[in-house]
Amino acid sequence: MSYWQTKKAKLAAIVALLATAVTANAALESGTQAPMFQLTGALAGEAFDFNLQQQLKQGPVVVYFYPKAFTAGCTIEAHEFAEASDDFTQLGARVVGVSTDEIDTLKEFSVSDCRDKFAVLADPSAKVVEQYDAFLPNRKLADRISYVVVPSGEIIYVHHTMEPKSHIAESLRAIKQWQADQ
Repeated sequence: MSYWQTKKAKLAAIVALLATAVTANAALESGTQAPMFQLTGALAGEAFDFNLQQQLKQGPVVVYFYPKAFTAGCTIEAHEFAEASDDFTQLGARVVGVSTDEIDTLKEFSVSDCRDKFAVLADPSAKVVEQYDAFLPNRKLADRISYVVVPSGEIIYVHHTMEPKSHIAESLRAIKQWQADQ
């Protein structure tokens, strides 16, 4: 094997190991009740109080956790959710992002990266991140996990991968399937 083939094989093994580790990470499971919470959020640069239980009265909520505002993957994910916001709205669903960032950071992030389309919630104490078992391993940051929660409070779908773009399509698919089953 050439030097580059060896490097490529080692890299593939590391990626497979990391994917297994991320998948093995304990996230809440589909079919369980979502922990209800209240957090301060930002939408279009303005702070507001978010209550999951109240929002679920209006329809499904995608609660997605992400590590840190203004980082590459989190910016991609925010842009993608913003682009798909009309699709979620047409399905009667709402999207909220949750991170351990402070509210002042999220006011700016809600305008620039979320493009005023959906709310991001501040959880600097990581209380909600902990309730949803959404910590990155060995870090005090949220992992990249999306939960689709329906009005009954049940989590009907969990998507757990560091690849940011798939969270949007998979969350939309889960909501459409849930609606078809109703």
